[in-house]
Amino acid sequence: MPWWFFRRHSRNTTPASTSAQPSSGWQPGEIALPRLQGPRRYLQEQPYLLPKDLGEVNRLDFQHYILRAILHGNYLAPIQQPRRILDVGCGTGQWAFELAQQFPQAEVVGLDLELVKASASPPPNYRFVQGDILHGLPFDNDSFDFVHQRLLFLAIPQAAWPAAVQELARVTAPGGWVELVEASIAPKDLTPSGPVTQRLFALGGQLAALRGIDSEGVVARSLNYYLSETGLVNIERRQIEVPVGEWGGRLGSLMALNFREGAKALSAPIAHRFARTEQEVATDIEEMLQEFNRYHTKYSYIIAYGQKAY
Repeated sequence: MPWWFFRRHSRNTTPASTSAQPSSGWQPGEIALPRLQGPRRYLQEQPYLLPKDLGEVNRLDFQHYILRAILHGNYLAPIQQPRRILDVGCGTGQWAFELAQQFPQAEVVGLDLELVKASASPPPNYRFVQGDILHGLPFDNDSFDFVHQRLLFLAIPQAAWPAAVQELARVTAPGGWVELVEASIAPKDLTPSGPVTQRLFALGGQLAALRGIDSEGVVARSLNYYLSETGLVNIERRQIEVPVGEWGGRLGSLMALNFREGAKALSAPIAHRFARTEQEVATDIEEMLQEFNRYHTKYSYIIAYGQKAY
């Protein structure tokens, strides 16, 4: 069965749409990165571009606090008192933990490819489910009052996005909300920026494109369209521009650190694929940090949410 066709795990489901065909010939196991490159661990059988290891766990937790500061909270959708909450691609689980604490009456479920950070004392109303959005969600129709998915633009192939969002809407209960938070690896979406920054992002984009991942920012610009195509209503879209670099104060400094760690996570695959040394990539990363300040670079996050009709 093709990887982009959603396998259903529930009796109470409807057939998935297969109208969107993959734009890349990537199949699991092809154009694979070595599982281990230096101290970093990468997934070979997934299009996901970033590593799955302790270093990435730390970056994801750090990134969570940045996004919470940017949004002045953990979400924008006008949810009230949800009974069940789902976080798809939950990563370290930090967002889901905080929602479980905010809504102690709700059951909060985090879903990801694997449990990347075991917690000694997770909230009692939280549980982890192993799963893959590309294989369908293992939940019944109309199961959750709030479905959240954040920063999977480096994990879901571009051709699979319409069906992925359809799957999020399927498990959302009537009156419930779906919220997407995404960004882009396209050089044009980091502006203004210097030549080294542009080169690094272009190499990252080429690596992403080899695995079917959006390298042009199409996904981030299409979030409201994806939501609309599923039949959701009351759709809102916001674009939040954030400074990157010390010139932007504390938030800008934190963003620069997040970019540095993200670039370091991709440095070994970039060096491996494009016949560069890791030292050359490391030098470019340090120059990128300087360019952030010289050019007063900004980066945008796109947030879109919609409601399932009653």
